Amino acid sequence: MNLIRFTLFGVRSLFRGGWIYYAWLAFLFLLVGVGVMGYAEQWKLGHIASNMRDQVSWGLFIGTYAFYVGVAAAAVALVIPGYVYQWKPIKKIVIIGEILAISSVVMCLLFVMADLGHPERFWHMLPWLGILNIPSSLMGWNVLILNSYLVLNLIIVGYLLYRMFIDRPYNKTLVMALMFLSIPLAIAIHSTTAFIFNVLPARPYWNSAILVPRFIATALCSGPALMIIIFQILRRFASFHVENRAIDKIAEVMAYAIGINLLLFLAEVVTDFASGTEHLIHMQYYFGGLTFYAISAPIFSITAFFIFLRPQWRTKPFLLNIGCILILVAVYVEKGIGLVVPGYTPTPTGEIYNYIPSRVEWMIWAGVSAVGMLIFTILTKMAISLIKAKEERGHSQEELEAIAPQITQEQYQDQSQSPIH
Repeated sequence: MNLIRFTLFGVRSLFRGGWIYYAWLAFLFLLVGVGVMGYAEQWKLGHIASNMRDQVSWGLFIGTYAFYVGVAAAAVALVIPGYVYQWKPIKKIVIIGEILAISSVVMCLLFVMADLGHPERFWHMLPWLGILNIPSSLMGWNVLILNSYLVLNLIIVGYLLYRMFIDRPYNKTLVMALMFLSIPLAIAIHSTTAFIFNVLPARPYWNSAILVPRFIATALCSGPALMIIIFQILRRFASFHVENRAIDKIAEVMAYAIGINLLLFLAEVVTDFASGTEHLIHMQYYFGGLTFYAISAPIFSITAFFIFLRPQWRTKPFLLNIGCILILVAVYVEKGIGLVVPGYTPTPTGEIYNYIPSRVEWMIWAGVSAVGMLIFTILTKMAISLIKAKEERGHSQEELEAIAPQITQEQYQDQSQSPIH
């Protein structure tokens, strides 16, 4: 019965909100419709509806996939200080990071689906149903780890929300074990994605051992930047209290990650230009053929680095948000078009195909992004409703554990029938 009430509570919470909330939902559903129309056109015509060709067979979809894998992995930036070091200002908001990870992984899977030439063959990539060729296939490992990370976060979020709903303390040992397990999985999902790129010797632009730490560093830039913006939006429109020192700590972690990423990027540039081998042609295309991307990404990253490096600057909301937007754009450029296209261009025969995403690709991109934002909106609204109800009752996790033995079964049933539930 509690599970039924929990489900009904989640459904009811979707229909409670002001006009801004309903306008946001309407906008997202509109984008989902646009995405469905774009995918229907691609389904009918095939990938000829996109601008991907034999010369550049990965484009906007895989570039965005690489970006959102990093966003999903960045939940570890909250789990470590919140649960490893038990820092309460961040521990309270870890669940929002886990929800962001869920929505990001779902978007990743949908972008892979959109990129498949035969989407009906998607079942071949499903664990236990398909043939993943583990351990020889890195793609198989990536699928297995990505789905495991999704299931793990669904279990964490579902369990924590359910325990808050029934007003009972969660099992600390269980939650700590799940959170600790999420740390290596978060690193693994981004590492295996990087391995898929860098183990291709025919693509020298990707064939670098530095790509793995670069992926992890950019993940600790983009994910926390998006979370900082989300926390401020929730604080403004959902009255969800997030302490300034929690945001400042996340921004401080970002400063270190941005610095590491800039150092690794500089190492790649110096190595290619100083060695002067035939592989330099891909880096030259990056700076010459993709002028806007090549110039904007490092400039935006350097600007954001100095904003986050100085505590006096990153504590000012305007500069903080500017820095977050700059690093989001920089990482998306670096791990999107700026990563995928130069790896294919020029081709082994010297051909240069200037790939620009088509209208259909942008329509599908908008629809998939809207699905992820819908999932995040729904789960976050439910989580905030339960957190607020818990705060109104005045019980923290520690207090619940202290009074739990004193609560009789009759009192417990009375609580489950309260108006809050």
